[in-house]
Amino acid sequence: MILKIIIFLLLGAGLLACSSVNTILVNNEQVSVTSEYEKVNSADSIILPYRNDLNKEMLEVIGFAPQSFERGRPDGSLNNWSTDVILNSQLEKIDKTKPIFCILNFGGLRNPISKGDVTLADVFKLMPFDNEIVIAELPISSIAKIEAYQKIRGGEPIAGAKIQNGNFVFNNPIPGAKTMLIVTSDYLFNGGDHMDFFQDNIDVQYAGELMRDVMIEAVKKQETLIWSDEKRIDLGE
Repeated sequence: MILKIIIFLLLGAGLLACSSVNTILVNNEQVSVTSEYEKVNSADSIILPYRNDLNKEMLEVIGFAPQSFERGRPDGSLNNWSTDVILNSQLEKIDKTKPIFCILNFGGLRNPISKGDVTLADVFKLMPFDNEIVIAELPISSIAKIEAYQKIRGGEPIAGAKIQNGNFVFNNPIPGAKTMLIVTSDYLFNGGDHMDFFQDNIDVQYAGELMRDVMIEAVKKQETLIWSDEKRIDLGE
């Protein structure tokens, strides 16, 4: 929220500097730009403190990465960390009488987290979009579509489940369950990256939390990020 306010102030200041514009007739005469140059300098002096605050906040160290976190297909340490964080953030709110897992998209993880100090800017680079977390309920029968999708895509990040020799397996299966819960983003739920299996949804809950905000809080809470290169996806032949 603070970052958004600062950005709005920056934009507002820029617009304010252009608000008192006089109509100028174009001709061959030389026109003095001294007054306009002074306006620009004045606008810069207004914006500078906010720009400095923004830079300072973005460079704040919020955690430490013991190794570099990289995305990969079918698996990657960044895949595992991101899906674990998003899934774990919702577990206390979810009906645990149904199987639960998380799926994200490889392309949505925009930047690795390098070994060493992790700043707020690093998380913004990883997740620059204002994607909201959603919890979708789908019939168990939709698993076949998810298995097929994973094979076509070459593996998309998951947590709470594995793909073993091409077959989907829950970490905590619920015998007799007719539906399952999938933690994901609103972008993917609405068909992003052709995750058309979400059209089978029976219900959806919007968490009211941005994925990026949840990741920021996870970095702060973990302090030293939990690195894992667990192999979660075996697509078989």
